[in-house]
Amino acid sequence: MRIIILGGGPCGLGAAWRLTEMGHEDWILCEKKDCWGGLSASFQDKEGFWWDLGGHVLFSHYAYFDQVMDALLGKEDGWVFHEREAWIRMQDRFIPYPLQNNIHHLPKEIYWECLQGILDIQKDFPGKKPAHFGEWIEATFGEGLAKWFLRPYNYKVWAQPLEQMDWSWVGDRVAPVDVRRILENAIFEKSDISWGPNAMFRFPLHGATGNIWRILAERLPHDKMLVNRELTDLSPHTRKLSFADGTTEEYDVLLSTIPLTKIARSLELEAGNASLPQFPVSSFRHSSTHVVGLALKGHPPEYLATKCWMYFPEDNCPFYRATVFSNYSPNNVPDINSQWSLMCEVSESSVKKVEQERIVEDVIDGALNARLLSSRNEISHTWYHFIEKGYPTPSLNLNKSLFPLLSHLEEMGIYSRGRFGAWRYEVGNMDHSFMQGVEFANHILASGEELTVWYPEIVNNGHPSGRKR
Repeated sequence: MRIIILGGGPCGLGAAWRLTEMGHEDWILCEKKDCWGGLSASFQDKEGFWWDLGGHVLFSHYAYFDQVMDALLGKEDGWVFHEREAWIRMQDRFIPYPLQNNIHHLPKEIYWECLQGILDIQKDFPGKKPAHFGEWIEATFGEGLAKWFLRPYNYKVWAQPLEQMDWSWVGDRVAPVDVRRILENAIFEKSDISWGPNAMFRFPLHGATGNIWRILAERLPHDKMLVNRELTDLSPHTRKLSFADGTTEEYDVLLSTIPLTKIARSLELEAGNASLPQFPVSSFRHSSTHVVGLALKGHPPEYLATKCWMYFPEDNCPFYRATVFSNYSPNNVPDINSQWSLMCEVSESSVKKVEQERIVEDVIDGALNARLLSSRNEISHTWYHFIEKGYPTPSLNLNKSLFPLLSHLEEMGIYSRGRFGAWRYEVGNMDHSFMQGVEFANHILASGEELTVWYPEIVNNGHPSGRKR
């Protein structure tokens, strides 16, 4: 069986790893760029600073994934281990995340407004199912938290009106409201920072996140790993691929990790195939991401010295998240004794436009406004990267088109997987994407079930392969 893999990100590399492990030799992996890792790649600038394509952290829902990570970088020596410190910057102060457990840190008037909203929903919990994400927020957290944090922050993240988004993706990504915990924290003046699946995470000691995928790729058969192979044409019925370098490949089974919308258009454009059903892709929305790195002189201020990342719901800065990237590994900067780094993320979509020529300057202004910096003189240089497809949007009615399209492609020997291949945000993390590739190989060669892509609620609440929370 000739298997071709499109895309050298975590999903494609996971499939290649598992195919090799299972002894299947008739496969190749085609990557359009000259580096491995996809959206999990990392880059070193000419001054020696490392940057990720956003604030990645490594935690896992899978024992198998953990075992592979240990095999690649060792159980301890190749990693830096962190207890997560996630914070929110609002009302001119830092508040521990999740906000709903720490509202006593807010000004008293806002604290009371948020608490009132929480108490109201305990008393009058709505009996009907929320119609959209915005309605789910208000029904789950109350009007105060929605007004001051959740609505403005989520718009900054998703770059989409919340009324056009589904809410079923949330799963274990958002802390539930626990009134007893909220009041206990307030009465005893405690800060609650331990919630969440990524409360503990690890990060590569060298080479940032992309080092994981570079090492993994190096351990795969080099003759099967093809870079600079950009797809130009796909014919599902002849099972033939054409590439920009003039080469062609035929396949029995195709694992595609490129955006699903591109595959859908190939189906629509294939000549003489009027019998193909039409799959509207208007509900396949996404946000773009501007990543701005600030290479800084000196040391982070004391109030940033141990923080991992911070959320920003207010409009005094364009970014929704900033990461103290030098805190992840001392090797992310050339000299940790005299340098540090911040990495900021700004979302964009057709309804939330960004002036690209101003984005770096706007981020610097925002960092000053949010007191991440005290002076422009701290900046040594900047780094910028634009990701056209940053995150798939869990939009309303997406699954009505998504599931039939994925199933139809499988009937044609095409498995569309990965963050944008499956277009499922809820299983779009590195571990999820890697395991989508692994489970593809298991399914093709041994009739294993693809739990991750089809059953996110099972995976995110304890995977049968081992890891439980």
